[in-house]
Order: sequence, then C-alpha cells, then structure tokens
Amino acid sequence: MGLLDRVSMLVRSNLNDALDRAEDPEKVIRQILSDMNGQLLQVKTQVANAIAEERKLRANYEKAEQDATEWGRRAELAVDQGHDDLAREALQRQTTYQQSAAGLQEQWQAQSASVQALKDGLRQLEQKIEEARAKEALLIARSRSAKAQEQMHRTLGNIQSVGGLSEFERMEKRVQEQEARAQAYTDLSNDSVDQRFAALEAESDVDRKLRELKEKRQQAQLPPGGSQ
Repeated sequence: MGLLDRVSMLVRSNLNDALDRAEDPEKVIRQILSDMNGQLLQVKTQVANAIAEERKLRANYEKAEQDATEWGRRAELAVDQGHDDLAREALQRQTTYQQSAAGLQEQWQAQSASVQALKDGLRQLEQKIEEARAKEALLIARSRSAKAQEQMHRTLGNIQSVGGLSEFERMEKRVQEQEARAQAYTDLSNDSVDQRFAALEAESDVDRKLRELKEKRQQAQLPPGGSQ
C-alpha cells in the first residue's frame, strides 16, 4: 500500500470513528483538516527524501559512467605504451564500473518514476485539502443551522408536552372575549351620542319651521304695498 493510500485510509478512518461517536461535526471537520495538514507535512517530507535519494542515485550513476570512461582511456594508454598487463587491469576496472553504472541507472530510473508518482499524489492531496478548506465554512454553517433547527423543534416539543400551547390558546380566547366586550361598550356609547345629536337636529328643524311660519304670518298681516 502506497504512502498516499495510507494517508487517505487514515483520514477516512478518523472521520468514520468521529461520526460513529456522534461528535460535534464542527469540531470533527476542523480536526480532520488539522490531521490532513499534519499528514500533508509528512508526505512532503517523504517526497523530499525520495527526491534526495533519486538525485543521489543519479550522481552515483554519472560517477560510475565517468569512472568507466576514465579506465577505458587508461587501457588505451597502456596499450599504446606496450603495457598489456596494465591495459588488462584497466579493462577489468572499466568493466566493473560499467556494470555498476548499469545497475545504478536502473535504480535511478525506478526511483525517478517513484518520485514523479509521489509528486502527482502530493498535488492531488494538496488539491483535496484546498477543496476541504473551501467546504469547511459551508459545512460548519450547515451544521450550526441544523443544530438551531433541532433546538427549536426540541423547545416546541417541550412546550407541547407541558400543555403550554393549550394555555396560550386559552389566553388568546380570553383576550378575544375582552376585545368583543370593549367593542360592544363602544358601540353602545356611540348609539347614545348619535341619538342625542339626532334629537338636537330635530329640535333645530322645528325652530326653523317656527321661524318661517312667523315670518309668513307677519307678511300676511302687512297692508299691500306698505310696511309697518
């Protein structure tokens, strides 16, 4: 199992354990992000070590190649000067370094492929952490909203369980009855005032008619074309 696979499994395990224990989602989310950042640091350290090892293998491979080339040059020099024994020794050394270079090259190429895979995995992990950070605020807000709704429903349930709503309804009916009585008294008062004003208006009408009758009678008693 690769390093990144172990990290992902650890994160999922922590999340599942937290959910099974019914912990506060807000705390769990923040703890998971903290764990992921801790694991990210470990992964970066592993990647850095892998890169250092890859560079070391490459340097050893290049050194072995240089040594093989150098011993080949020495073998040619020995042959030119007629020292076959030295040429033979130089060729043996060249062969040894060539074999070492071939093995180091294979290890270096394998390590280079592993480093590339780790780098790709590291980028994916960093992307997942960024996505988790982007979702953190939303998930925490949703968690708080859910807790608020849960508390509201629990409170309503408590009120209903002790008959609180029934008491409120009874008080509401009493208030409505009081309002109805007050309106009735207002209506009665308004009726009395209306009746009094109607009587005043009736008296004023009689007075008007009396005045008109008096004026008419006075006009009748005057001689034609004259005045009193």
